[in-house]
Amino acid sequence: MKQDSLQFLNKAHDHMARPELRQHMDRLGVTLPLAREQAIAQLGNFEQLREHVKNIKNHTLENLDYYLTRYEEQVIQRGGKVHWARNADEFNGIVLDICKKHDAQRVGKGKSMVTEETDLTAHLQHHGLEVTETDLGEYIIQLAEEPPSHIVSPAFHKSVNDIRELFLEKHDLGERELADPDSLVQEARQILRAKFLAADVGIIGANALIAEDGRSMLVTNEGNGDLLSTLPKVHIVCATIDKVLPRPEDATALLRLLVRSATAAVMSAYTSFYCGPRGEVDLDGPEEFHVVLLDNRRSDILGSQYEEMLRCMRCGACLNHCPIYIGAGGHAYGWVYPGPMGSVLTPLLTGLEQSHTLPNACTACGRCAEVCPAAIPLPDLLRDLRAEERERGLSPLHWRLGLKLHAWLARLPRLYQVLTGLIVRLLHLCGRRRGALRSLLLSNGWTQVRDFPAPQGKTFKQQWKQRQREQSRE
Repeated sequence: MKQDSLQFLNKAHDHMARPELRQHMDRLGVTLPLAREQAIAQLGNFEQLREHVKNIKNHTLENLDYYLTRYEEQVIQRGGKVHWARNADEFNGIVLDICKKHDAQRVGKGKSMVTEETDLTAHLQHHGLEVTETDLGEYIIQLAEEPPSHIVSPAFHKSVNDIRELFLEKHDLGERELADPDSLVQEARQILRAKFLAADVGIIGANALIAEDGRSMLVTNEGNGDLLSTLPKVHIVCATIDKVLPRPEDATALLRLLVRSATAAVMSAYTSFYCGPRGEVDLDGPEEFHVVLLDNRRSDILGSQYEEMLRCMRCGACLNHCPIYIGAGGHAYGWVYPGPMGSVLTPLLTGLEQSHTLPNACTACGRCAEVCPAAIPLPDLLRDLRAEERERGLSPLHWRLGLKLHAWLARLPRLYQVLTGLIVRLLHLCGRRRGALRSLLLSNGWTQVRDFPAPQGKTFKQQWKQRQREQSRE
């Protein structure tokens, strides 16, 4: 997927001009936060569990080399193979080589953000392989030739009618109605069932890698991960190096937070653990088991001021509660990861030069930090990236000059008070008839879509001093 984050403002503007998309996003911004709140309340010990998982992740990151080595040893002991990729090109090359080694023609693929990050599907297709996304949401956007708009629900921006029209166009199944969601699901199941049975290689992601026993944990609601791990002859697990955890109980603790934060459910429909190829006594399973681990600048993030971002579970809670994401839509972010987590992670993985607009996509409301199950201080990290953007001269010149002027005035409080008093008085005179201003100098972006309330004529400090004088007379 081409990285195009610098067009965030233009894409957000396009999204807001489409009322049908706004309706989908507005519904998401209401329903999921309310459902999550109920799920967290039922858990009862959310804050304690969040602190526990945070400490586990911090400990693992501090000893990442040890736990990755331990995980590799356990996978090998169970008959599997571990491959290490420094970047997207190496990652895609490793997976392609495994497919070529087995003369694979058809690949079944489960939902995986790391493979979105490397654009693995397009790479395999470029080399002649037939690749089918088997997660229903991912399958829909594959047919539509679109990137995901949400990291948990990639096709959330699609209406039932959108999907119906897409299936009628792409599936050569003759005349049919497809009048309701159930019929759409049944048709997708019919198409995908044949893909599962025909796949030579199955590729899935991982929500956690367990160092103690070499297992990988996958959380799904459709069961496609289990089919891809047992039916094809070759099974490939794709993950990033920050997914490793010390023990199975650490993975289940993470699971309790992950599912409630992602879908507001107590437990996902399928939680599976994979640990190697088929054994002599096993009735099914793959003949070969591979794990491909991607770094892609995460080693650079480790030990930096942004290390806490590596605790991210990819639950999507910060997206669901973010007013910018709800307003702009996922595609506006221009890459794999949208919302607050994407506004931090994308600049770290692709370079701030390619995505310095994203850290500014924040109202500093703090909701993302409140709901993050990994307790990542996302607003702080976004502010750090904005400061870095300014220091490196990446932000527009007039923004930098404006901040310098404000900083200079803030060091001269008397002058600051005089100037702000004059400006407030002027705005009061200009807007006193309507009580609002339709346009403001240097603030057209604000007044294009809303009026600016006219001040009452005095600054807060002026009103405070006046009140003190009146009280002293009494």
